[in-house]
Amino acid sequence: MAEPYYITTAIHYPNGKPHLGHAYETIAADVMARFQRLRGREVRFQTGTDEHGLKMAQKARDLGIPPRQLADEMSSFFRELFDKLNISYDRFFRTSEESHHRASQAIWKAMEANGDLYLDRYEGWYSIRDEAYYDESELVAGEGGEKLSPQGTPVEWTVEESWFFRLSRYQQPLLDLYREQPDFVRPESRRNEVVRFVEGGLRDLSVSRTSFDWGVKVPGAEDHVMYVWVDALTNYLSGLGYPEQTEDFAKFWPADVHLIGKDIVRFHAVYWPAFLMSAGIALPKSVFAHGFLLNRGQKESKSVGNVTDPGQLADRYGVDVLRYFLLREFSFGQDGSWSAEAIVNRANSELANSFGNLAQRVMSFIAKNCGGAFAASAPVQDADRALRDKVSLACAVELPQAFDRLAFAAGLEAWMQAVFACNAYVDEQAPWALRKTDPERMERVLATLVGCIRDLAIAISPVTPVAAAKILDALCVPEDGRNFAALSCDPALEAVRVETPSPAFPRLELPAEEAA
Repeated sequence: MAEPYYITTAIHYPNGKPHLGHAYETIAADVMARFQRLRGREVRFQTGTDEHGLKMAQKARDLGIPPRQLADEMSSFFRELFDKLNISYDRFFRTSEESHHRASQAIWKAMEANGDLYLDRYEGWYSIRDEAYYDESELVAGEGGEKLSPQGTPVEWTVEESWFFRLSRYQQPLLDLYREQPDFVRPESRRNEVVRFVEGGLRDLSVSRTSFDWGVKVPGAEDHVMYVWVDALTNYLSGLGYPEQTEDFAKFWPADVHLIGKDIVRFHAVYWPAFLMSAGIALPKSVFAHGFLLNRGQKESKSVGNVTDPGQLADRYGVDVLRYFLLREFSFGQDGSWSAEAIVNRANSELANSFGNLAQRVMSFIAKNCGGAFAASAPVQDADRALRDKVSLACAVELPQAFDRLAFAAGLEAWMQAVFACNAYVDEQAPWALRKTDPERMERVLATLVGCIRDLAIAISPVTPVAAAKILDALCVPEDGRNFAALSCDPALEAVRVETPSPAFPRLELPAEEAA
């Protein structure tokens, strides 16, 4: 039986159209999902939209439409973007689904049965934009002296009746969790941040609102709706059929990794495990918080006017190029800066000039000079074996080990070094010269290269699925031979057959307005 693997993104808040940060997180999760499928695991990949809360209610009111209408419209933009970006999700989840309301009420009842919910009065600072409560000590001063959240968002003093969750009860259990499972929160910088926060003391958390009604009703107190983060986090369970003991729930929970942005670590690494402990539900195996994408070093912001439409980037540069760039250019987990020049330079130097050109020139040479097929019979030489060992190490060991750590840039660097080794081998062996002096040796060189290109295409296929499939199609690799189990370190590939290829990674030109 295939080993299950469950990966989720944060469900995205659809009070505006999706931006590049949404694309970045979802592409990374998709690469992991595809990678694990190619290793033979049974994957469940969930993404979606978080549609309740005060922000959505206010945006809908401003537009003069019902919140549900706004949620339907905005959620469709996310689904359309993810389909364009070739995101292979198994479930696109919406928190407005009736089944999710039932699941959220079930986890609420479980926490209540454990004695962790009580009714009181909330007085404190609340950020509508963050949908988060902040202690006075966490606030910072704005340029005009106004109080702001740690994220720089406006806060307002809120007073209302509220249900509270006994978060304070879980301070020591959470600290024990972080100590016993040091990989529960990654990367380490985020783990340290979470530990410091919890060590500073936890106050009970307000978990309901009465000032609006767009949300999940609190069981037995329907003038209250649940704090949006209680119901948002529950999506990871309700997408598997919770509270029913479904086959999916039994198979995939606990999740292997919740992939999130660093700005929502507290909700996932403090509140969520506390809720689950209270409800008697197993905890996810890990939470990984990635950094922000910066536009030429500056955080994208609607007020600054530098928000990027990821769909337009995909149209301009190609989906596979965008996917590759976002995971190759900077370390996942840290902030990273992008620009049009960086995308074009990375795509041309590595995808077009290095790997794309390698595949194109080798397959075109075989099509032209060998009739597209031959059976190599010459003995394998040390140079052939050395190249296959280099490629096998990169594709079957170094890239998978790095991807397991979500260290995408490191894995792609190992892959790229193998591509460079193949290009050096072509120049050293010079099959165009061997065609005249030693045709049998030429065939062995070409067979070695075909085996390497096949393995390189399989290894990169989670990142650039369309281009990799194009190369594998031209190499006549069957569908059941395109997984990690098919990677071979054997340099003695005998039968070679190729079809006339077309460029998998065309060269890009910098758009005129960017060049200017």
